[in-house]
Amino acid sequence: MELRRLGNSDILVPPLCFGGNVFGWTADEAMSFRLLDGLFEAGFNFIDTADVYSRWAGGHEGGESETIIGKWMKARGNRDRIVLATKVGSDMGLGRVCLKPDYIRTAAEASLKRLQTDHIDLYFSHWDDPETPFEDVLGAYEELIKAGKVRLIGASNLSASRLFDALAVSAREKLPRYEVFQPEYNLCEREVYESEIEPICQRNGLGVVTYFSLAAGFLTGKYRSEADAQKSVRGREVVGKYLNDRGTRILAALDEVAAARKATPTQVALAWIMARPSVTAPIASASKLEQLSDLIASASLHLTGAEVARLDAASAWKE
Repeated sequence: MELRRLGNSDILVPPLCFGGNVFGWTADEAMSFRLLDGLFEAGFNFIDTADVYSRWAGGHEGGESETIIGKWMKARGNRDRIVLATKVGSDMGLGRVCLKPDYIRTAAEASLKRLQTDHIDLYFSHWDDPETPFEDVLGAYEELIKAGKVRLIGASNLSASRLFDALAVSAREKLPRYEVFQPEYNLCEREVYESEIEPICQRNGLGVVTYFSLAAGFLTGKYRSEADAQKSVRGREVVGKYLNDRGTRILAALDEVAAARKATPTQVALAWIMARPSVTAPIASASKLEQLSDLIASASLHLTGAEVARLDAASAWKE
């Protein structure tokens, strides 16, 4: 398996990142351990989580995913072979996002404790906090990096202009810079990344790790009709957003390529992202073992130029 470099760092990762949002939510602890075992045994060691996972679930406070990952790494004794990404800045009870220096320091210590580790490989600013100057945010990260508690920092959900500004502050003030960016990107959501974010990432050599890589399940082919939408709340949201003429074209193209390659739409949708030169790895989650095998297989599916062009045309966001 070809490993890829995270930005300008010396950290190498596989071409797929496993999303830990499901741990302690749609996958209980026992299933989470089985999923992590299967992932690791297949040679994948890049895991993405966040302190806020899964605060949205009834009775949860946040930190459930980090806690399970920490227990698993301790039980398996494999922390030194894992590339671990987590995030700070989401609303963990303040009623707002926050990247103030004291908050970052406190949140980092809490994440380290839950993860049962002494360092975080990749620490993301989960959301933008326009009330806190980048000088303060990056200064707090500099302290954590110098203390050996964080190896690399990244950002998620920044606008192109805010990402540009953050990189400019890093250069001007000689502060650590965001080496990795995490955008929403998939066959259904292309325009913002390709037109605004990607050029900045490429000019500055940033790694890119995409979220919602399967468009909340739409690109698996699970939701193809209004009837399918009734399967879940998410189904209704996904169908309402994506099941239109363009979405139908995308599914048809996925089916066509998948049939030709004896693959699944999931594998093809992820392989399409992996084929984009600017992308380091897509993030994808699984809450069942049969779903995990699909994700693992995607990393071995190398699309031809013609197949990529077919998918590009079906999902085109401009004439």
